[in-house]
Amino acid sequence: MRSRSVGMCIVLSLVTCGLYTLYWLYSLAEDMDHLTGGHSGGSGGMVLLLTIVTCGLYGWYWLYRCGDALDQLRYSQGERAGYLGILYLLLGVFSLGIISYALMQAELNSYADY
Repeated sequence: MRSRSVGMCIVLSLVTCGLYTLYWLYSLAEDMDHLTGGHSGGSGGMVLLLTIVTCGLYGWYWLYRCGDALDQLRYSQGERAGYLGILYLLLGVFSLGIISYALMQAELNSYADY
């Protein structure tokens, strides 16, 4: 797992008209799968494929699962857990998935190997 610049990911997603967002989704899924030991909803390729095949529905499910997994990880480290799963899901449903990705990337950066 490596740290990624949230701002650069957003800029690249906008400049490439969303193509970089697909790679970013793949990378986020791989990092989440590594961090949670396979309890985040699938590997990068599977998440990307199922999100495309289901026209985004699996992506919403995956956002919820990842938020829930991050909350559980926070709780296990003695931090206060919130409602990241619901936040990520609502942002995704209201077509603000890129914000969910940015928030998730910021959270993952705190666990990244430097």
